[in-house]
Amino acid sequence: MDTPPASGPRGGRRRRTGAWRRVVLAVAGLYFLTPLAASFVFTVHTPGQGVSFDAYTALLSADGFVRSLLLSLGLAAATIVLSLTLAVPALIAVRLGSPRLRPVVEVMCMLPLVVPPIALVTGISTVLRWGPDHLAHTPLYQTFLAVQDEDFPVVLVLAYAVLALPFVYRSLDAGLRALDVPTLVEAARNCGASWPHVVWRVLLPNLRSALAGAAFLTLALVLGEFTIASLLGFEPFAVWIVTISGAHARMSVAVSILSLLITWALLLVLSRAGTASTGAPAAPRNPGKEPRS
Repeated sequence: MDTPPASGPRGGRRRRTGAWRRVVLAVAGLYFLTPLAASFVFTVHTPGQGVSFDAYTALLSADGFVRSLLLSLGLAAATIVLSLTLAVPALIAVRLGSPRLRPVVEVMCMLPLVVPPIALVTGISTVLRWGPDHLAHTPLYQTFLAVQDEDFPVVLVLAYAVLALPFVYRSLDAGLRALDVPTLVEAARNCGASWPHVVWRVLLPNLRSALAGAAFLTLALVLGEFTIASLLGFEPFAVWIVTISGAHARMSVAVSILSLLITWALLLVLSRAGTASTGAPAAPRNPGKEPRS
């Protein structure tokens, strides 16, 4: 029997809520999409010449485009791995062994929000200037030079990991709060699982959404960071866009649109990875009985 549609004050309230939701989404869509549409028109339309996609076709042959993009993606991947490698074991240990230390860990992880990036890069540049004078005759000198390699500056990975720490902490902390971590760990340990097995096969699958969120925020931060890389003299994607903006205005806007689309695509992949199901088969209700024909 079909259920009659909702009527009365409650049904009218639902219809009004749905109408307001559509209005808000439409206004938000116009707010975000109108500048993008205007930027796209600027890149393809030249007054007196008509429509041309030269700004996009010239990107692949532009000097430094592919190199800077691959460098930023590599830095983002390394930063994600480093941040999760440091944060996941630490937060699990605090959650299980020392819950009273959680406020201390939270304050330490939130410090990068208080310290501006310009102050952080000033300290890093001071250390980089100090190193050659004091480490020239030590085995650490080659390591000191290696972290500043222009092909892959590890110093940027370290700096980005510090900047991403607050976002990684918030995402992982929310994921751990949603789980009964002590019960999961105790059950796995009682079944004979080792600690690496507990973390890898029990906790991490349940933290998939939190890990994807942390990677999501870290990726967006690295692809858009300009201050630290520019002042240290490196040229990832964001710095390259600013570098060419003076000589090739249309190309720089085209690259910005393309980078935004690439970021959205990567974030969509991460979100899909975070919500993908494990595909475990369901257990039968009556395993001891044969189904009747």
